[in-house]
Amino acid sequence: MASPAPSIPDTNLGLSSSEIQLLRYHQNVALSQHGGSSSRAASNASSQGRLLLDPTSLTQLAAHFDRLMASITQRWQMLHSQTQTCTQTQYDRAGNALAMADAEIARFHEILRQIDELQTEFDKVRRIGEIVKGFRARVEAMDRRVGR
Repeated sequence: MASPAPSIPDTNLGLSSSEIQLLRYHQNVALSQHGGSSSRAASNASSQGRLLLDPTSLTQLAAHFDRLMASITQRWQMLHSQTQTCTQTQYDRAGNALAMADAEIARFHEILRQIDELQTEFDKVRRIGEIVKGFRARVEAMDRRVGR
């Protein structure tokens, strides 16, 4: 009969219960990817609350975690790139909106300037109209004096 694979109680690792469950899960996944007796041994050890310590199991677990970390790193890089793209897009949109707002403000200021010019012209025309009325009243007054 084969001797049992070296193992230790997983509670001796100083991990929380959720971390122990995660470690058991990943050891089973790592060993099941390679099949064979290591997977059964890990399953048996896990059911007894133990973690396999043989070199093959630890090598496969390390390789599994390396692949997992590479996958996480790749995902993080993709998300980081997407975040940068979204941020740049929003920055560009904000810049465009700001440029459009500046153009509209400039246009509004030009309209106000033109209104001020028209108001000035209106005031001039009104003063000229008052002057013309004054002359007309004087001419009519003179006409009445002369015509009488």
